[in-house]
Amino acid sequence: MTSIRALRQLRAPCRLSFGAGSSRFNSSTSQSTYENILVTAPKPGVGLITLNRPRALNALSSALFRELNDALRQLDDDKTTGAIVLTGSEKAFAAGADIKEMKDLSFSEAFNTNFISSWSSTIPGVRTPLIAAVNGHALGGGCELALMADIIYCSSTAAFGQPEIKLGIIPGAGGSQRLTKAIGKSRAMELILTGKNFSGTEAGQWGVAARVFDTAEACVQGAIDIAAKIAGMSSLSVKAAKEVVNKSHDLSLRDGLEYERKVFHSLFGSRDQKIGMAAFAEKKKPEWSHE
Repeated sequence: MTSIRALRQLRAPCRLSFGAGSSRFNSSTSQSTYENILVTAPKPGVGLITLNRPRALNALSSALFRELNDALRQLDDDKTTGAIVLTGSEKAFAAGADIKEMKDLSFSEAFNTNFISSWSSTIPGVRTPLIAAVNGHALGGGCELALMADIIYCSSTAAFGQPEIKLGIIPGAGGSQRLTKAIGKSRAMELILTGKNFSGTEAGQWGVAARVFDTAEACVQGAIDIAAKIAGMSSLSVKAAKEVVNKSHDLSLRDGLEYERKVFHSLFGSRDQKIGMAAFAEKKKPEWSHE
């Protein structure tokens, strides 16, 4: 049983392992028992969400995403959490969508229920930085989930891909859009039209992943370490930085530069700008107020 308050008590030197279990988060309005994810706090300021459907290789389902979205919202609202890591198992980050859930859907059912819209509706609104630590299979919806993160770390043997074409469909949770923006039209077109996978090593070479590690354990530990480093910054400037970088995908260069400058100017009204610059001048470590 894990609540935000209990998470603070779990902070200890992190020994990584990939195992089964269940976790519970306490909400101010309700209690949600998590059957498909684990939520822990491996370091101060870091929330770690582990997809936990080992028998299904973490296949994604609506039930899993309800839990994931709930945990993300709670961590995002928690003032003590400065960064979030999302991972799976050594064998699979997420091996794709749960085909059993969708194989009998009709067009009218999929369209009228706006099927899988909830899979990609919450993460873009999370203001806390999200790092995906990808090991094993990240296919279909698993690849799309990783691409929603702000930063991707992966092991060299990870396998990314959008194989939906082999099932008579196409990516439906952002794969055709985010993958194309990440690696370019020609390469994305080849992968999506053939369903071909690409490795963790290639993900690093193509700019999909920020860092590539030799082992799964090193990948997750690296993600936790960078999350802790981010969590040690001013949360105000971290959220502002994430916002302006994400705007670069939506705005022209001219509009993006103008937007960046306005946000830059606005931070001079924060306490942390004064704290940070004074600490630099005095050669001290800043003690952030997050205001």
